[in-house]
Amino acid sequence: MAAAIAAASSGLADPRVTSIWGRAGRCCPLRLMAAPRVPAAGATSTFGRLTNLLVFPHDVVLRAISPEDAIERVRHGFVEFAGGIWSMPPKVYLQAPTGGDFRAMPALGDGLAILKWVTSFPDNPAAGLPVVMGMLAVSDAADGRPLALVDVRAVTALRTGAVAAVAAQELARGDSHTVGIVGCGLHGAWSARCLAAAEYGPGVCFDPDPDAAGLLAGELGWEAGSLEDSLACDVVTCVTPGAQAVVTEADLRPGAHLNMLGADGPGKAEAEPAAVAACELFCDEWEQASHGGELTGAVAAGLVGRDRVTQLGDVLTGAAPGRSSDAATTLFDSTGLAIQDLSICHALLEAHRAGEIKAGTVTL
Repeated sequence: MAAAIAAASSGLADPRVTSIWGRAGRCCPLRLMAAPRVPAAGATSTFGRLTNLLVFPHDVVLRAISPEDAIERVRHGFVEFAGGIWSMPPKVYLQAPTGGDFRAMPALGDGLAILKWVTSFPDNPAAGLPVVMGMLAVSDAADGRPLALVDVRAVTALRTGAVAAVAAQELARGDSHTVGIVGCGLHGAWSARCLAAAEYGPGVCFDPDPDAAGLLAGELGWEAGSLEDSLACDVVTCVTPGAQAVVTEADLRPGAHLNMLGADGPGKAEAEPAAVAACELFCDEWEQASHGGELTGAVAAGLVGRDRVTQLGDVLTGAAPGRSSDAATTLFDSTGLAIQDLSICHALLEAHRAGEIKAGTVTL
């Protein structure tokens, strides 16, 4: 089983020390952030003129946005989408003949429109390449002007970690502290960093590669442990490729909360269908999660229907309740939404406009 729990994204998790802040959003009012239009550097309204497109590489993105800011921005994106203010068409998959896939993910809100073009090629690490690669194209929603190109890996890592923290804040017991991380690659590491920034911990890190688990545990002052140790924590976050289930019904404990982040496409699962069906269920977006996420197996087996699953945005806006009691076992299925990426792009362009970071440019 251990061989099946490689990190969901390839490459070692880049070390980064984060500060431990309060649980943003648990009891505090949401700070809505309607962003003004962001003009592209050097752009004009005259047809045929050249446009300077901003370019934000991986390291610039990670320097610009802290885990705390990512958590707040992703929370805001869920609220805007749940309220019908932001829009997001369905994700499109394009299968590659070599076993990977391409994904096109558009979203629009608060003056920006984005298209995320991202890959998932699980066999890439053997060739020294990341599983996830691609770019985000950002445009002005008012007139369609291209504004920026953004590295996909950094944005995806930030928003994946942030949603783990937001889901825990909303769905875990109020006295939850300990964190179990199953899969310590790029996305597992950022999930741990964001949970730590939301004041969860200490934690137990498990990965088939003990060096990966040890590196992440050492960075955060947590421990490297076994799969069983990780699954025994208050907030369990699984970030594996989803090739084999790592959570069974016997692993479930009353009062625990599970974030399932690795099963983001058809045929993937990190928990057995019976385990999924035994939990109180939440997801990022029902249509996507029921057809290509952790819920898919249980839905296909007739164990779970739409009436049993609550979208996280509805909990955030108060349209639906969260966990029913401290004794309940909650499970959140995250399949990755373009509105999360849009949230991070807003933060990035605001940081650039404020002079906090510098971007490259390319002329169109």
